[in-house]
Amino acid sequence: MDRVALKDPRKQDYFYEEAVKTLRTNIQFSGKQVKTILLTSCYPNEGKSDIAFTLSTEMGKTGKRVLLIDADIRKSSYIRRYYIHKSVNGLSQYLSGQKNLEEIIYRTNYENLDMIFSGPIAPNPSELLGNPDFVNLLEEKREKYDYIFIDTPPLLNVIDAAVVGRFCDAGILVIESEAVSYKAAQKAKSQLERSGCHILGAVLNKVDVKKDKYYRYHSYKEYYKK
Repeated sequence: MDRVALKDPRKQDYFYEEAVKTLRTNIQFSGKQVKTILLTSCYPNEGKSDIAFTLSTEMGKTGKRVLLIDADIRKSSYIRRYYIHKSVNGLSQYLSGQKNLEEIIYRTNYENLDMIFSGPIAPNPSELLGNPDFVNLLEEKREKYDYIFIDTPPLLNVIDAAVVGRFCDAGILVIESEAVSYKAAQKAKSQLERSGCHILGAVLNKVDVKKDKYYRYHSYKEYYKK
């Protein structure tokens, strides 16, 4: 397994880190059968990918083996965001038959965290993610890893998350505070449920804790966008 170094550009935020630890604990209490978990949002720029990455690193710190899969084959930003200065293979290449599974899994510089990057943009992401090879990937790697977190595109933009949801044990919906309407959130929730994915819950993100001290949730200021 090849190695890749990632550099997290996010500034330290006590409330954010504590909230992610709470999320991590809640997932652990969901039961040992919940191992493959997707994360999605309603729209772009709600902080979904940052939560997916931070949750994965925090889970790894507890001694759990974690695999983070970037399933946003349409518009991924992991390579740019985490300053990866080497060429890497990715999910789209595996699902299209260009690479085998072991060629796309990378050991990171974070404890107990391995990662699969999205790979080159593909013209048919939904079809690729519905490929039996993706199901085989999850089934094979759930035997090796304690948790597999799957970062998927926003649910109200494209259907990719719903496609992936059919193969996952559970899902988490990330909602940006004061940016997503109740109607939109309910629509995303219903769409994910129709795929057969059990929703563990929602994460209220980018809360202004100075404005509303009641919500000590995922305070995520505008460090960068996803």
